[in-house]
Amino acid sequence: MPTLLARFWLFLWRWKVVPPQTEIPAKCVMIAAPHTSNWDFPLTLAIARLSGVKIQWLGKEQLFKGPMGPIMRRLGGVSIDRSAATGMVSSLAAEFSKRDALVLVVPAEGTRSKTDYWKSGFYRIAQEAEVPIVCAFVDTATRSGGFGPVIEPSGDLTADMDRVRAFYAGKVGLSKENSGTPRLKEEDVDRPD
Repeated sequence: MPTLLARFWLFLWRWKVVPPQTEIPAKCVMIAAPHTSNWDFPLTLAIARLSGVKIQWLGKEQLFKGPMGPIMRRLGGVSIDRSAATGMVSSLAAEFSKRDALVLVVPAEGTRSKTDYWKSGFYRIAQEAEVPIVCAFVDTATRSGGFGPVIEPSGDLTADMDRVRAFYAGKVGLSKENSGTPRLKEEDVDRPD
């Protein structure tokens, strides 16, 4: 997205960019949340552009077919076949070793609808690639978006997710009714009933 278009887009939406809390690492997995609307996408592109962060994002393969394919790739899109999830984490993690820089945006909720659990792929990719996780956000309550803490996966999933939950607490997606609490199914595996 060109800088002028990004400025204009955020001006139209009356949104502001929150400067990053810390420098965004050249290689990281970035959580995009809350992900509650198709409009999250252009807002995130504009926020990243104005923050000087070059992102790549995952999108279902249908987005990359036909005349939209070249546009989506130019905007940083990486096509994924969601029906062939086997090996996707390892394949994406391997991309980090092939590049000098890769900021891979993953919509952790996996859907724009309200869900009880996030998909754990963002965490597993970061662990396998040995790169940090960066929390990115759009927040309707403050009409702002930006980048939050850099989290090094410790292997203690619940402790790491507690940091993620603390950051996203109070942040509301564009479709408020679709906002949920960040939680992974894997966190509930060892909990007693």
